[in-house]
Amino acid sequence: MMAMKLVRPLVLAGALLTGAGVGLIAQAQQTETSQVVKAFQLTDDRGRVVVIDKAPQRIVTLLPSLGEIVCELKACELLVGVDRYSNWPERVKSLPKLGGLDDTQLEALVKLKPDLVLLARSSRVTQRLESMGIKVVALEPQSQEDMHRVIQLIAGALHLPNAKERAETLWQSIQQKLDAAALRVPAQAKGVRIYFEAGSGYFAAGEASYIGETLKRLGLVNVVTASMGAFPQVNPEFVVKANPQIIFMGERAANDLPSRPGWQRIEAIQQQRICSFPPAQSDIIVRSGPRIPEAAELMVACLKRLYPA
Repeated sequence: MMAMKLVRPLVLAGALLTGAGVGLIAQAQQTETSQVVKAFQLTDDRGRVVVIDKAPQRIVTLLPSLGEIVCELKACELLVGVDRYSNWPERVKSLPKLGGLDDTQLEALVKLKPDLVLLARSSRVTQRLESMGIKVVALEPQSQEDMHRVIQLIAGALHLPNAKERAETLWQSIQQKLDAAALRVPAQAKGVRIYFEAGSGYFAAGEASYIGETLKRLGLVNVVTASMGAFPQVNPEFVVKANPQIIFMGERAANDLPSRPGWQRIEAIQQQRICSFPPAQSDIIVRSGPRIPEAAELMVACLKRLYPA
């Protein structure tokens, strides 16, 4: 449960002189204390129940999207350290960088004396941190509904005032901006087949992923179906057979397209309908954080270039 906003009861001056008045004050103080220390309990993405009994004052995030959520909830000042890939908002660029999933700088992290660490389920330092008595919450959203849940959990874990309402306001803002982006998709792009390469080694963003959900919201048809998983590793020949009409991928991967056997038969390549995103834009597009509407706008901008009115 979240810490509720305290309301001090108004006590009439005459009542202060009576035993009843004293009793009212004592009762109010007791209620106030219980509200301040009321713990927030959550189940993280490891299935572990974590109890956070007071508002954390020093937070480390080891996944860029988690730090972005903290900041969008207006609690960026609580961050004291982040992973090496965190680069938004501007404030986090000056924070200590503590490595990545596989090479977190444990000693440097401990020196920051965090009272809460938010990290990915796949992070390798989780057990070490817990063995040192550091509170750890593992959250790694795979879908947009996951992201909604994670925003709610982080708001509660931080004991933010009006946490539930604050989380819901952020989520509704994200949804409204996604709806607005969808309205700007060129009519010619609606219903076309798309392949989104999310990482090297032919890892694709499937329908079930937060990226795939954004593509669907924009009216595109993903050739990597939900049954294949959120981010499956696909066979290159599968993409050739699926024959997407548009390809989204990182700028570096796009440079390798001419050397991929058989890919010159793909309609998207023949028609040169390829959206290649530079690293700064890819950061926005592949993160399961509150900047999904900005990712959608980048996709729409490219679709407009491919399908000019």
